[in-house]
Amino acid sequence: MSSKSRKRREALVYHAKPKPGKIEVVPTKKYATQRDLSLAYSPGVAEPCLEIEKDKENAYKYTTKGNLVAVISNGTAVLGLGDIGPEASKPVMEGKGLLFKIFADIDVFDIEVGTKDVDKFIETVKNIAPTFGGINLEDIKAPEAFEIERRLKEELDIPVMHDDQHGTAIISAAALLNAVELAKKKMEKVKVVVSGAGAAAVSCTKLYQAFGVKPENIVMLDSKGVIREDRPGLSEEKLEFATKRKIDTLEEAVKNADVFIGLSIADILSPEMLKSMAKRPIVFAMANPNPEIDYQLAMDTRDDIIMATGRSDHPNQVNNVLGFPFIFRGALDVRATKINEEMKKAAVKALAEMAKEPVPEQVNIAYGETRLNFGPDYIIPKPFDPRLIAKVPPAVAKAAMESGVARQPIPDWERYEEELLERMGSDNKITRLLLNRAKMNPKRIVFAEADHLDVLKAAQIVYDEGIGVPILLGRREVIKELMAEIDFDDENIQIIDPKSDEEEKHRKGYAEVYWKSRSRNGVTLYDAENFMRQRNYFAAMMVNEGDADALLSGYSRAYPTVVKPMLELIGMNKGVSRVAATNLMNTSRGPIFISDTSINIDPPAKDLAKIAQMTARTVQLFGLDPVIAMISYANFGSSKDEHARKVKEAVAYLHRFHPELKVDGELQMDFALNREMLQSKFPFSKLAGKKVNTLVFPNLDAANSNYKLLKELNNADSIGPIMMGMKKPVHILQLGASVEEMVNMAAVAVVDAQEKEKKQQKRKQ
Repeated sequence: MSSKSRKRREALVYHAKPKPGKIEVVPTKKYATQRDLSLAYSPGVAEPCLEIEKDKENAYKYTTKGNLVAVISNGTAVLGLGDIGPEASKPVMEGKGLLFKIFADIDVFDIEVGTKDVDKFIETVKNIAPTFGGINLEDIKAPEAFEIERRLKEELDIPVMHDDQHGTAIISAAALLNAVELAKKKMEKVKVVVSGAGAAAVSCTKLYQAFGVKPENIVMLDSKGVIREDRPGLSEEKLEFATKRKIDTLEEAVKNADVFIGLSIADILSPEMLKSMAKRPIVFAMANPNPEIDYQLAMDTRDDIIMATGRSDHPNQVNNVLGFPFIFRGALDVRATKINEEMKKAAVKALAEMAKEPVPEQVNIAYGETRLNFGPDYIIPKPFDPRLIAKVPPAVAKAAMESGVARQPIPDWERYEEELLERMGSDNKITRLLLNRAKMNPKRIVFAEADHLDVLKAAQIVYDEGIGVPILLGRREVIKELMAEIDFDDENIQIIDPKSDEEEKHRKGYAEVYWKSRSRNGVTLYDAENFMRQRNYFAAMMVNEGDADALLSGYSRAYPTVVKPMLELIGMNKGVSRVAATNLMNTSRGPIFISDTSINIDPPAKDLAKIAQMTARTVQLFGLDPVIAMISYANFGSSKDEHARKVKEAVAYLHRFHPELKVDGELQMDFALNREMLQSKFPFSKLAGKKVNTLVFPNLDAANSNYKLLKELNNADSIGPIMMGMKKPVHILQLGASVEEMVNMAAVAVVDAQEKEKKQQKRKQ
């Protein structure tokens, strides 16, 4: 099966399993008892109904209306697919709902309307509008989209936005403001060529005008060429941008132009055309998946270019997800009656200004950058930037208030920003950051149990997604058979059977090295050769000898049996006296690291402190500032038992020798995780007022049990156990780990290898 066919099947399985679709409705209130049900429905539900009857605004108080957006389409202009109809557009609308939720914590019902008639479509939306706090129109063809949005904005008292029009406009306008500044030009003087005349192109051009671009400096083209005043049959929208210039082609239009805006088709802008543009040209080639001019070709053609595309694999991605979730978030939070020009301009300015601010280390790490700085390769924020939720919605909300469309003004902006940041605890942004970072510099990963189907599936995903280059260890014939079963047929994948005759040379070489390192510990050359027939020993030697960069094992064997050869062959990092493991849990309150979940049964106080130190470094590896609670059954000396005293001694050691760490204890779990309780009862604590993201438990029993309880009861995604303190990137999976967990651990192994490589390079310099 071809790679294209496999991707198609993966996409279909993703949408179909384990249950169809990508979104669901989840209860937010208790429903366990008869009392709960009587409050949720009859007779208790009558009370909020009566309150809403008195005042419709009470719907925001007693229902989900205030956080509910409708994503509505008739499927007439689905991106890249055209007019495919309402049913076929549903996966796209569900996907949009998913983005609303994970980026701005907005709930969505997707609505697919079975009509192309403008009046009927508008009537349908108006009839269902009381359910929602906002309307996001999606994938509706022009020119009908213009009239639909215009009339709905006039006739409804809730925010309405056609994202296809305004999303790209807002993001590209922010990028354009910064690009013009970097090019040392002025918006009032730049000459702009717009390739494309659809809904997005029209909206973009109007917004650029709002920021100073002069109408006489704009040339717009459609599929027939330059839109001129003397061209017959122009629509009202196109006529607004018709030029008086006597030109017909893109080649003529771009000559001496300062800005090219591409919202059309691939490869329409040639290198010769690019060369004819003015000094320091600005090119936004936003056709997807292939831009109007290839990025590298454009870079090679002009060394003074500032360029943006719609692609994530190039700098300056114009991505609508930077806009719509946060614009609706701000609009909903002040109960805005509409999304007006002032609100859109506020979003533009917030995004443009944010690109000039220092970038959080978490973002630098995710994108493999030493330091992202405002400049030609960074004119708009990255989609994974955690600051977006706290920057754009407040700007939009303030603009709504100042322009008179807000029905519920925000009195405390500092508290509002805190609430926005709290909303983002439930998404898996840190996992996306991890995977993105791994892809920046993939490494060779040994999968030591590749003759297991799930391990092989994980290796396939790692390879297909560009996370790493898998090396498959196990029985060759079994691996080949399983690869055929899942259509993993790339001939470049290395398969190694440590027991086979083909590997005798490697086996003997590895055995010789191992024997010399362990000969004074009772290991004979015969023993060493036998050990090398075992996949974990062989895999460890591959990493040791530089034949692989990282190692994953443990799927089918007990943790201690896998750890043993790793400690014997690879050993601990310099200065480390004890290895440990931590698990990253993606919880509803954000990422939480739990240590030590796999290795140390009952570490003494000093070792517990060392585990806390290693965990802090791992948390920093993910771009987070570690805030560490040392967990016990007691609070700050309330028990004199030796188990509680051990934790207290570990904290005292850390306070004395590592005062830079934000760490305190001993603390009970609820006080560690509840900021209000901690502040109220223990205001002297170093953690008072802080959000704890790291929990260090006194023993393996407590750490492992809590991690698995959290994982099973709350469906918290887990990444780990992440080995800490090893000389090489070696990570041991939990017995029976899922495919997703193995993929995530492969990304951890790659990032670990990247960091160790950087440190080694620094030592050589």
